[in-house]
Formats: sequence, structure tokens, C-alpha cells
Amino acid sequence: MKTNLLVAGILSFALAGVGTAQGTISSAENGEHYTQAQLKQLANTAQTPEQYKALAGYYGDQQQKYLLKAAEEKKLWEQRNQITTSLYAKYPRPADSSRYRYEYFSAKATESASLAVKYSQLAQSPMLR
Repeated sequence: MKTNLLVAGILSFALAGVGTAQGTISSAENGEHYTQAQLKQLANTAQTPEQYKALAGYYGDQQQKYLLKAAEEKKLWEQRNQITTSLYAKYPRPADSSRYRYEYFSAKATESASLAVKYSQLAQSPMLR
């Protein structure tokens, strides 16, 4: 009885792992996630409009993610900025930390947006056709 439960538990974890692995592979095939090395290689070797569109789509998605993170940090920054106790009097205050993260995410969103525009213009370039 215990052996059957043990085998059933192991099988359920194994099947869950296989499903997760297949999800990772399919998302990589769709071009939704690239490593830094893959991005660098694709940017250096891109020659077709499809490759440039994939790069533009990736950076467009990154821009949206950074904008969401920046919005969350801005809310947190505003909340923390309203707290004025002696604990928060020392530098760096938690509000400062949130402000720096907000500025970082905003800068990354701007950078991703400019790269998305660059690659979508390259994808529409008449020299590629």
C-alpha cells in the first residue's frame, strides 16, 4: 500500500516536471524568451525581416514588463514617501530605494522601446527585400 502511494507520488512529480519542460521548450520556440547570449547572437546575425521582427517583439515585451514594474515601484514610492517617522529619517530611506528602482525600471523601459523601434524599422527596410 505504501509502495503504491510512493510510486504514485513519484509519477505525479515526474509528469509535472515533463509538462513544465515542454512549456519551456514551446515558449523558447515561440521566441518569447531569449538568453542574453541568444539575443546578442540574433542581433549580430539578423538579416531577414522575420528575425528583426522577433527582436522588435522581444524588446516590445520587455518594455511592457519594465513599465509595469515601474508603475508598481511608483506606487510603493508614493506610499513610503508619506511615512515620516524617525526610522525613516536616515539615508537611504525606503522611499529613496523605491525611487531609485522606479528610475531604473523607467530607464530600462525607454531603452527597450528604442531598441524595439530600431528593429521594427530594420524589419521594414526596403534593402532587406
